[in-house]
Amino acid sequence: QVQLVESGGGLVQPGGSLRLSCAASGSIFSINVMGWYRQAPGKQRELVAIIESGGSTNYADPAKGRFTISRDNRKNTVALQMNSLKPEDTAVYYCFVNGEQSTGRGPRIFDSWGQGTRVTVSS
Repeated sequence: QVQLVESGGGLVQPGGSLRLSCAASGSIFSINVMGWYRQAPGKQRELVAIIESGGSTNYADPAKGRFTISRDNRKNTVALQMNSLKPEDTAVYYCFVNGEQSTGRGPRIFDSWGQGTRVTVSS
């Protein structure tokens, strides 16, 4: 089992900043992709940003220029720095990790999701 623990959500005024963090733990053999998705009320879950093991990043258009994703491969953590927040950024943000976990029969691919952390942008 691979567990993800998120932190950093909260209430912020428009134009403000928040930093989300996610730590992966468990029988991890390797991690490939780490990322963040979000789900606003009444909408489908959507990609925010992902980062690959080599450091390549991909951002959804709403996040470009405002959000920065980063990871620490030694600590198995991923962070999302969100600046210039807008009310439309209000959502529950989910951490996502794809990799391989150690088993008695060798590595096995896994996809894990965090429990979600709420971000509210409002004055």
